[in-house]
Amino acid sequence: MKKDKAAYLGVCPIGKFVFSHEDAIIQKNKIFKKFNEWKIKYAALEDILSDGIIRDQPQVDLAVEYFKKEKIDALFIPHCNFGTEGAAGMIAKKLSLPTLLWGPRDEAPLPDGSRLRDSLCGMFATSKVLHKLKVPFTYIENCRIDEKQFKEGVELFIGAATVSKAMRAMKICQIGIRIDFFWSTIINESELLDKFGIQILPVDMVEFINKIKNRSGKDRLKYQKEIAEIKKWLTIEGLEGDEPLFNSLAFRDELIFIAKERNLDAISIQSFNSLQNELGGATGLAEALANDTGIPIIDESDIHGAVSSVLLEASSKTDELSFLPDITIRHPENDNAVLLWHAMAPFLLRDNNSKVKLAPPWILKGLPASSLHYKLKDGPLTICRFDGDDGKYRLGIGEGHTVPGPYTQEFYAWMEVNNWPKWERTIIEGPYIHHCSAIYDHCADVLQEACKYIPGLIPQRFDN
Repeated sequence: MKKDKAAYLGVCPIGKFVFSHEDAIIQKNKIFKKFNEWKIKYAALEDILSDGIIRDQPQVDLAVEYFKKEKIDALFIPHCNFGTEGAAGMIAKKLSLPTLLWGPRDEAPLPDGSRLRDSLCGMFATSKVLHKLKVPFTYIENCRIDEKQFKEGVELFIGAATVSKAMRAMKICQIGIRIDFFWSTIINESELLDKFGIQILPVDMVEFINKIKNRSGKDRLKYQKEIAEIKKWLTIEGLEGDEPLFNSLAFRDELIFIAKERNLDAISIQSFNSLQNELGGATGLAEALANDTGIPIIDESDIHGAVSSVLLEASSKTDELSFLPDITIRHPENDNAVLLWHAMAPFLLRDNNSKVKLAPPWILKGLPASSLHYKLKDGPLTICRFDGDDGKYRLGIGEGHTVPGPYTQEFYAWMEVNNWPKWERTIIEGPYIHHCSAIYDHCADVLQEACKYIPGLIPQRFDN
């Protein structure tokens, strides 16, 4: 159910009449060969220009029209022999998409002292024009196409462009209203729409619960078989009968239905108390199962947390799912480690050796059995938090990794970072809360680079 997230790249090779045209074509073809090897989805100018290279100002509108028709998400302007800086700048300006600048490292002059290209010199000129036209861009240092700097730079840029794409026209469903005493999750919905194009699609809680109950009755036989299988791997404590489990599977299917019907990027839920009381519990089971299908499910009415998870999943080069824990207590022995705990995580992220239990919430006394209890797996982690006040928004970012730590109830992982006291102070003093989004990957650099292409969003690193 996860969307095809990778940015579609428009490749716009730049040349100039003053250097070798034959060598420019050789450099262009080397790029295409690499992109094909790396399975990068791209559009080129081969169908509209005889040589596929921009070499003159009158070719600007032709390239812009073609790339708009192709609906590219990002622009790559490799300088194949020198640079027609005005054309490169205007194409980037008119498309207003994330832009990548690079050129192949120039060889030594020929025996007669002449040179096939001056790619580096051309990029100095084009970068000035991009600055003049206020076009943000990513630059890969002048290197050979087989050097690691090129591949790493392309991956960083495509990741950043993918995050920028995810931010445009993001759709988040909000089920129920904000939890009354969670002042920390108050948001400005109008501002999110105006500044970032983020749409919040509300769902009435009463209607939602009625649809769950109708579905639970209609699909009884199917759910009965599934419940029998679930009981083979899930320990259940505190439920009276199977009715909450029937409702839970109907809850899961209603979440999946809404996500598909509305083409959602994430779902935020008023996770207590109405759902547990009306459905009899087991709500955490429904959310984790729905989360496993690829749609981020965000508890506790946290819209900013939903935005964080969408951006984080877009930044990752893996297919890992994100999860949304609370940052809670410091490790009892490791001064640079902290507990990531509870809220919501898909089953796919649990430790293979950890048993799974459905039981009453540990801290919300009186609610029916609705919380999941298991240890999360080990691995590298990136933390992300989109947040802001007074019209000023930041993206807090940092990397860490799991470490051993004591057992605690509900789902959990212990994360070690480079300098927890610095993290702690930054989170406290920034516009952030205890919720964060996390993913099993290191992709903080991609998120930081992506902020170039999201006007009004300032990156803030927790880890440097």
